[in-house]
Amino acid sequence: MRVIGTAGHVDHGKSTLIEALTGTHPDRLREEREREMTIVLGFAWMTLPNGEEIGIVDVPGHRDFIENMLSGVGAIDAALFVVAADEGVMPQTREHLAILDLLQIQGGVVALTKIDMVDDPDWLDLIEADLQETLAGTVLDSAPMVRVSARSGAGIPELRQLLADTLSGRPPRPDLGRPRLPVDRVFTMPGFGTIATGTLTDGHFQVGEDVIILPQELRSRIRGLQTHKNKEQIAVPGSRTAVNITGVDVDQVQRGDVIAYPGAYKSSRRLDVHFRMLGDVSQPLRHNTEVKLFVGASEVIARLRLLGADVLKPGEEGWLQLELGAPVVVVRGDRYILRRPSPGETLGGGIILDPQPAGRHKRFNAKLIQRLEALVGGTPEDVVLQAALALGIAPQKEILAHSSLEESLAQAAFQKLLDDRQLLVLDIVTETIRPDTLFISKSFWLQFTAQAEKEILAYQKAYPLRLGVPREELKSRLKQPARIFNAALSRWFSEGKFAETSLRQDVPGASVIPVVHMPEHQIALNSQQQQKIDRLLARFAENPAAPPTIKECTAEVGDELFNAMIDLGYVIPLNAEVVYRREDYLYLADLIRLMITTQGSISVAQVRDQLQTSRRYVLALLEHFDAISFTVRDGDVRKLKQR
Repeated sequence: MRVIGTAGHVDHGKSTLIEALTGTHPDRLREEREREMTIVLGFAWMTLPNGEEIGIVDVPGHRDFIENMLSGVGAIDAALFVVAADEGVMPQTREHLAILDLLQIQGGVVALTKIDMVDDPDWLDLIEADLQETLAGTVLDSAPMVRVSARSGAGIPELRQLLADTLSGRPPRPDLGRPRLPVDRVFTMPGFGTIATGTLTDGHFQVGEDVIILPQELRSRIRGLQTHKNKEQIAVPGSRTAVNITGVDVDQVQRGDVIAYPGAYKSSRRLDVHFRMLGDVSQPLRHNTEVKLFVGASEVIARLRLLGADVLKPGEEGWLQLELGAPVVVVRGDRYILRRPSPGETLGGGIILDPQPAGRHKRFNAKLIQRLEALVGGTPEDVVLQAALALGIAPQKEILAHSSLEESLAQAAFQKLLDDRQLLVLDIVTETIRPDTLFISKSFWLQFTAQAEKEILAYQKAYPLRLGVPREELKSRLKQPARIFNAALSRWFSEGKFAETSLRQDVPGASVIPVVHMPEHQIALNSQQQQKIDRLLARFAENPAAPPTIKECTAEVGDELFNAMIDLGYVIPLNAEVVYRREDYLYLADLIRLMITTQGSISVAQVRDQLQTSRRYVLALLEHFDAISFTVRDGDVRKLKQR
């Protein structure tokens, strides 16, 4: 599940563009529609041309509401950067771009809107050139650009495709088993109670689970979940999620709170951070300055302590310790923004290095600065784990090479991750680790398992009268190479996550049809279905050597019930036309074996005469036995296959 966010100057058509893309106008308040200006966050969703459903966060563009914009833009996967063709680059165009850059929102699509307002093509070329110069050196440097008109619909299909292309190939949000939902909206609904919305990260939520609202530490339980107004039992990382929580009043939860599992996170009142100051800030940043901190959906007053410097000038980087006026819930690696409270101005931002520092640091401490410098790049374990996450499933050699660490350091970090079970051996049948042994990160394994479970459950729901999804079809659905798929299956089976049943025919050399299913899943026939099967089997018993054709069977009981008969072993199909009752099939196999053993070989005519049936059935039977290597054809006769 992905989320994109709008960005751009006020009145450049962000909300109108979202309505053209999705059919939903994101402005929720009456005054927003009356003033035609977004004030608070708006939300919508759409299905991309590749079938992927994404959420959209629409942010205010007016400078007076820049802080509302910050509460929604931090959790997005990509930006929809909007610039009006009749105005071009404006002040909040630059400020929003700087915020995206500070938050390291990786790429997006640039939409040049309102092209219907411009008659001169040269003007559009001029605006695009200026815009490309503005984007140079930022996270949107190489972002594709498209000219659109929400009014006429021009460029809208191309924009949808560009959004799909931008998001395709990106790894899914990791499931680290520690979900957190930064709350960006709270409301109540009659009959439901308190509902909080946000973008879920770092794990999944499930209906019925106990949660805690931080930093207040309010205990609650998940009564219901919705994504894009669809009820869900499980909400996945990266999804726009509405959580119906019990036992908590709507006035006890506010924007910036975090919903998580009890014990998974601690709130912080002090943070060590790396900071990059914007180049166009009005004045230098001094020690002990009061600022506003924006992280996740939180907004708190903080006082900054400059570490290792007396002052930071515009465009410079440095180290800060932030003393917060209220607690926040963050982890190392989260990105943040600092603004000057009055007059309002975005100062810069960076990355949180330590969310729980031991105490108040001395300002000029060389060892402290060295430690903070090391944390910017992450610990060796962090670097190796990120390499594993980027590759998904790979041999150790590739993961170590991708980390770009010195070999002995990378090896030690890799072993530590194995010991901590953050990395898993996928090839569980391998007794010793070889250079080509496959490894997978725990979070990617959880995602891969969840994807497989989703496909199996969907198949079982679509075909309740089938025992499971055929192994080859599951491999195709998961889009993994045979080696990775087979290794994953072995691990799933050993963990008891899924089960496999072989629909085996009891003849030497007969084909085996393995199907994968949930361990508890069984085909359950009702009395009416069983009666239909019994009536059909009675027809088989009337003439075992010339049974009803597959076409006749499906006409009598239907395709799904006939497939259930196959899975349950009642019948065995030989080709697209001929099918035998199981006991008749086994009898005929024994008869053919006996005839060949006695006579040395058999012909089609001999079998036809013995069974007193038509040539069609005999040919189907003998060709089937040839195909499974039970018999072998020698001219016009069959012999037993030598083993």
